[in-house]
Amino acid sequence: MSKTAIIELSQSNQFSGWQQSNSVVVKDDVIFVRVEDINHPDLRSIQKAGRKIEALGVETAQLQGDFWSEHAQWAFAQGFTKVGKLENVLFCGDADMVNRLHQKQAVYAWSRDLINQTPSQLVPVSLANQAADYLKTLAPDAIHIDTIIGEDLETRGWTGIYNVGKGSVNPPAMLTVDYNPGGDAHTPVYAVLVGKGITFDSGGYSIKPSAGMFSMKCDMGGAATAAAALALAIQWGLNKRVKLILCCAENMVSDHAYKLGDILTYKNGTTVEIANTDAEGRLVLADGLIAASEDNPQMIIDAATLTGAAMSATGGEYNALFAMDTSLVANALAVANEVNDPAWPLPLESFHLSKCPSAFADTANSTTQKGGGLGGASNAAGFLARFVNPGGKGWLHIDLSACYHERSNSMWSAGATGSGIATITNLIL
Repeated sequence: MSKTAIIELSQSNQFSGWQQSNSVVVKDDVIFVRVEDINHPDLRSIQKAGRKIEALGVETAQLQGDFWSEHAQWAFAQGFTKVGKLENVLFCGDADMVNRLHQKQAVYAWSRDLINQTPSQLVPVSLANQAADYLKTLAPDAIHIDTIIGEDLETRGWTGIYNVGKGSVNPPAMLTVDYNPGGDAHTPVYAVLVGKGITFDSGGYSIKPSAGMFSMKCDMGGAATAAAALALAIQWGLNKRVKLILCCAENMVSDHAYKLGDILTYKNGTTVEIANTDAEGRLVLADGLIAASEDNPQMIIDAATLTGAAMSATGGEYNALFAMDTSLVANALAVANEVNDPAWPLPLESFHLSKCPSAFADTANSTTQKGGGLGGASNAAGFLARFVNPGGKGWLHIDLSACYHERSNSMWSAGATGSGIATITNLIL
């Protein structure tokens, strides 16, 4: 098979003699992706065809023909791209469409590569620095960077990030990126994005089994997703003031690591007993949400690979959406559907705030039951709700259960997917 192949989209009955079950057919040096309805093609089928074509040994896919919509091309790219081939699709159509798709592919490639880095390559400070450097190149005159590292986190009251990360030789960090295109320091902040940046999660003293630890380089997927969403929005003309807060730490076991039974006191006065050191993501996000709330933005979106419970509920096919603000979650679901970035809402009510009780503090960070007990994903969201404005108006929590696949399947190659980026990008634009 040629290293570069021409790929066209065709009606399944376009040529006689083809078996109906063949979604991919090679004819006259062109690879045809066959769909039942050329005007409303099934995007999952196109993505699966992308995986099949990549497996043929095609190095670069050149899309060609009149039937490739923007959504169809992106579905193909999601299936075709993989580790080492993250920008190997050449798009077609009018100049604006091609430019948008190539920008999108480049941002996704940056985010996916970041998530796929080994935990020895990517430590908390380097995660913060790589995100800051990347965003700075896109809008050097509109971005202000602030990074707090190590002991300074404790001094400045960011107890969650500090305590989760203090057990590692690689110090924790909190990155704030202020994108302010107008340059006026008095401009209100429209939205704040908060990303979980756990560069490796051993589970701490609540240590994970080896199989559960194997993919934990991806536990900073929320940070990569949030940063990429801001990057893509900037390239697509974002004209509002938006902040990004990345909560970066490495959750390790050592004589300095935080322990079960410890009690943390957050900036907003909430006390938290540690019932499970492997429920660390919510502890670092709590700092980010407090910082985000200080700006009183219209919208706060946090993104995190937070719970196995969400993955069990969605099968890893959808990201899970949580909000006490029902209009916001409905809008987020509509946006996710519009951009073909599968998501599904899971329950979050005020009673979820008390699902992790403690006899010694306002709340525990989880329960001692495996996975945080029944409704673990909602209970985790309920914990986070303590750190935003009461009632959660304007706050959306995204549990990124579709952002990484340990093994390849018929839709995706192994590794990071970029899932969630498009939804957040379009919500803040």
